This record gives sequence, C-alpha cells and structure tokens, in this order.
Amino acid sequence: MFERELAATAAAMVAPGKGILAIDESSGTIKKRFDTIGVESTTETRRAYRDLLITPKGLGEFISGMILYDETIKQAAQDGTPFPAALKKSGILAGIKVDTGAKNLAGAAGEQVTEGLDGLRERLAEYKKLGATFAKWRAVITIGKDIPSRYCIDANAHALARYAALCQEAGIVPIVEPEVLMDGSHSLERCFDVTERTLQTLFSELYRQRVRAEHLVLKASMVIAGKDCPQQASVQQVADATVQCLKRTVPAAVPGIVFLSGGQSDQLATAHLNAMNAMAGERPWPLSFSYGRALQAPALKAWKGQPANVAAAQKALFHRAKCNSAACSGRYSPEMEKEALAA
Repeated sequence: MFERELAATAAAMVAPGKGILAIDESSGTIKKRFDTIGVESTTETRRAYRDLLITPKGLGEFISGMILYDETIKQAAQDGTPFPAALKKSGILAGIKVDTGAKNLAGAAGEQVTEGLDGLRERLAEYKKLGATFAKWRAVITIGKDIPSRYCIDANAHALARYAALCQEAGIVPIVEPEVLMDGSHSLERCFDVTERTLQTLFSELYRQRVRAEHLVLKASMVIAGKDCPQQASVQQVADATVQCLKRTVPAAVPGIVFLSGGQSDQLATAHLNAMNAMAGERPWPLSFSYGRALQAPALKAWKGQPANVAAAQKALFHRAKCNSAACSGRYSPEMEKEALAA
C-alpha cells in the first residue's frame, strides 16, 4: 500500500552527502546536557534549543532528516510554524523516536530490553498526521562478563522487528538501531563478534516478521574497542573492522546505513566515517551518519541558553554537518576543522 512512499522516503534519508541529526533526547537526557551549560530544563528552554537546531538556513544541504522527541514534534518554531512544517520547508524530513526506553530484562542480570510496543500502532498513526515520515527504535546491547546472552540479543531483535513491521504498515520508514555500547573494557575483536551476532539475529528476525529490507534504514554502531580498553584501535582499524562486519551481515537490499556516534567525540566520529567512505572496494549501500551529541555538542556549548548566541550555535552546527557531509564521500580532512577555528 505504501511501497512507493516508503521507497522514496528511505532514498531521501540516505541521499548522497546527507545524514540525519538526532535531537530526540528524553527529558531526563536533555536535562543532563543543559546542566553542563548551566541552563534550566523547561518546556520553553527545550523548545528554544530545538528551534535553533531545526531552523538554520541551508542546513538541508547536509541534513536529510531530524529525529524528534514526542514533546518536540508537537512544538513550534519562534514564528509559530510547527516544527515538522519548518523542517519540510527546509527540505528536511521529520522523524520520531517511538520507543519508551531500555528496561532491565527479566532473568538476565546486567542486560536490557527496549519497551514501547503497547499502543504503538495508534501512536504511529498520530505521528504520521503530525508530519513524521520515519521513526526510530533503539535497542542496547551491553558487552561484559558472559554477556550479551543469546536471550538478550533475541529479545531485542524481536522487539525491533515488531516495531519495524508496524512502521511499514503505517507508511513510516523504520530506523532500526541495535546499539552495541562502548561502555566497558572489551577489545575491538570482542566488539566485532558481538556486533556480528547482533546484526545476523536482527536481519533474520526482520525477515521472519515480513519486514521489507528495502524499506528500512539501519542505524549501526561502529566496531570499536570499549572506552576502558587499554588498547584503542586506530581510525583505519575501526573503519576496516566495521565495513567487514557490515558486509557479512547486512543485506544488499537495505537502502543505506547511518552510524550513531555512541559517545565518540565529534571529530573522531567524523574521522571514522570518512575512513570508511575513503576505502577502496564496492559496497552495496551508502554509509552516512545519524549523530546526536557528535553534531550538537559544539552548538550546545556555543548557545549557553542565550538568545544572543543562537547565530553562533547555528554556525557551529552547520560546520559539523558540513564536515560529516564531506565524510560521506571520503573528502573530510582535519584542515576543515582548522578553517572553522580561523573563521
């Protein structure tokens, strides 16, 4: 019923040189971000901050879509334009986070499963009326002693597939996000193994639940050593391992893969993406970005909750979006950062 619409949306989401900006932080998470700059988290300060992220002129050159939070999709820009309409005017798709967060998985100590399936069909219908064309559901996979278990990977893959099927039924493109967390002291090789098993399980479950691979976008974590691992991999090692893992597990029918930053610094996340796209060899899908903090951090720091700083914050966001756009074709270089500092 929605095949042409879904195909067009998915293609637009991973258009050449463009990526997705995630501004879907929960109220609790955005409060933590605001605390770092001494700004109180209120309905209005959250609206004002999302306004500066949504309204920069020309951002649609580098950003294909933005993932909104439930509160945000119902808010409006300073001039009264609903945020989804403001995005559409800039040629940017409106997306929506629909999961309700990761909760402890019963019978599996230290592991979690993402919830939010109850009432999802009705919520998707509401979000579509509000202007959402795609959605996002994040699962979290923790690496530790004897984990992740088969049970945890299966439970999260099942939930992701149920969510994706409901999205496609509603005419909304699902972003499926099985994030393998960077927390821990695990090696690059251990991350590769867990990521490979997670993606194999996910796509098997998607197939079983009749989800069309050509009408979804994968939001993947990079194959990277844990933050506490004493042996950190080089940029090229991360790129090589990530691409190899994806080639083993992701069907060619998937329109594109966008990466999460997962706690990486803004410049390192860009460098990793660039290295993957600079590699020789054919890949069946484009590799792009769906960063949250790695795109927002400089803008948040520049803003500081002050209306007078909006232009500077938008300039910082524009710069990071431009750098990541260049990384989508392997054209990013550290000199681009120096140019921004000089300006």
